Amino acid sequence: MEYGIIKHVRQAVKYLNPDEVCRAAAQPLNIGLVAPSADALWDMERYFCPPELSPAKRAHVARMLHRISEVGRTVPYDFEVWDDSLAMPAHAFAFDSRNPERIVYEVLKRRPDLALPLARHIAPFRKPVIDQIVASVSKENALFSLATALPDVVPILSLPWAVGEFASDTAFLTMNQIRMTFMIAAASDRPVGYREQKGEVGSIIAGAFGFRAIARELVGKIPMGGGLIPKAAIAWTGTQVVGASMERLYRIGYAYTREERRSAYYDLFERGKQMAQSLLDLLRRPQMT
Repeated sequence: MEYGIIKHVRQAVKYLNPDEVCRAAAQPLNIGLVAPSADALWDMERYFCPPELSPAKRAHVARMLHRISEVGRTVPYDFEVWDDSLAMPAHAFAFDSRNPERIVYEVLKRRPDLALPLARHIAPFRKPVIDQIVASVSKENALFSLATALPDVVPILSLPWAVGEFASDTAFLTMNQIRMTFMIAAASDRPVGYREQKGEVGSIIAGAFGFRAIARELVGKIPMGGGLIPKAAIAWTGTQVVGASMERLYRIGYAYTREERRSAYYDLFERGKQMAQSLLDLLRRPQMT
């Protein structure tokens, strides 16, 4: 059985190209800064380029930040940041030195195409982008688990790959978790690729077997056993745990222990059931109208 799953996973990873993630994350950025005073500009620069960065990293980020004026703009800016005391144009983002975190979520909302390079280069964007990545892939995996049991709703799903192209749920979920790990590494300014992340990829594949055992325990605690909701909840929960573990690995140097993973599965499973129920209601809604 395990050999068959490994074979399916190997076939599934053909859909993954870590080079695409690398290219997206490596995109250079040019951010224009507009403020009424030098002190206000320093506030912006200290937020986007904090002093705790290494000298080399600070120099790298500083080259992406440009003090601009209304005349003589020679650099094409990816976006502009204006002090909130100024009357700014509609395309700009307001910077409030009393609540600087707000601009992170505003930029990510309006410019999701820049999420990976922003996370890789600009420290305040890193955790929010990683949280978005984990949330998105966890939702995809829960949707996939529902879709394989409800083939009549497949056409309305917006998944990266066709459901019918995968030999097993485990192959898809594992492959998608590997893709997520590539993206988390890129967002964390770490090397990306099968060779560069062989330890992480190996742990995800190995963890697929351990999680199946925990999944059986979790389902066993639900009245009437399995079903759509537990199946999707397990997919969501497992992906959340992998994502949180990888985020910690790249942030502080070590991932979850086996005991921590097990505890996290149980802590998150109730949330997973709620998420699965919400997704199932969403999928069924068009059929009820």
